[in-house]
Amino acid sequence: MSEVNALILRHAGSDVAMIPEVADHLISSGGKRIRPMLTLATASLFGYRGNGDVMLATAVEYMHTATLLHDDVVDESDMRRGRPAARKIWGNQASVLVGDFLLGQAFRLMVDVGSLEALGVFSNAAATISEGEVRQLAGAKNLSVGEGHYMAVIDAKTAALFAAATAAGPIIAGASAYRAPTESFGRNLGLAFQLIDDVLDFSGDASALGKNVGDDLREGKATLPVLLAYDRGDEDDRAFWRRCIERSEVHDEDVLTAAERVKATGALDDTRKRAQAFADAALADLSRLPDSEMREILEEVVAFTVSRLH
Repeated sequence: MSEVNALILRHAGSDVAMIPEVADHLISSGGKRIRPMLTLATASLFGYRGNGDVMLATAVEYMHTATLLHDDVVDESDMRRGRPAARKIWGNQASVLVGDFLLGQAFRLMVDVGSLEALGVFSNAAATISEGEVRQLAGAKNLSVGEGHYMAVIDAKTAALFAAATAAGPIIAGASAYRAPTESFGRNLGLAFQLIDDVLDFSGDASALGKNVGDDLREGKATLPVLLAYDRGDEDDRAFWRRCIERSEVHDEDVLTAAERVKATGALDDTRKRAQAFADAALADLSRLPDSEMREILEEVVAFTVSRLH
């Protein structure tokens, strides 16, 4: 990871001063780096020796950072990883363009690795993530989209990059026979990760979440806890959710009220249970991989993902 972090900073450099300023603001602001760690771990799991894993892990983090820069513009977010979002400092245009620059750097690294299979995986992931963003935008501020729409959004926006990050390991290690279960592991882990994030938006704290608690509510996002609470609530509950989500009329006190309503309807507990189900599926995927210390470490990553609630 130290090599990845060094490469991240090196390839984010540019003669255009604003590019490294914007990129470094987000890259150096923390973050768990879980996606690049997954690429390194899955490559190690299959005995890879070389520097291709470091290059692909860096590319994964660039892709993730680019999506965050773009997402904050689309969602009009003010905070990211406990700091003002880049768009609040440099503006929307700079955030979008620097995100594009990082995507370009990501694909340059992939080409340098020289694996067409890995390049194909990440190219498909990039297209899928964009589709997920558009799908979310099309269903924004709409409580009638349903759970199927929500799951399709998080599968594309979050799980697709997790799956690509884990698929890259066996590919460059020459163990493509294990690509399917390893990729499935990443997808299931990504789904669990996002479901827990959506729970934390109502029950976490800003420092742990990396953004203001209740931001999804303020942005009109109909996440699974909201959809479940809306379906199960009485008419007063439904009127509350329609005002907050569909009409974007959210007051500071509504964040606490929303947390109380998703808890009272069992929506938070059920979302946690679904996250655990995907975590269990990820563990089942890992059981199909060679037994090793690295596999045990990946099992700990799964446990960490769902334990962020505690």
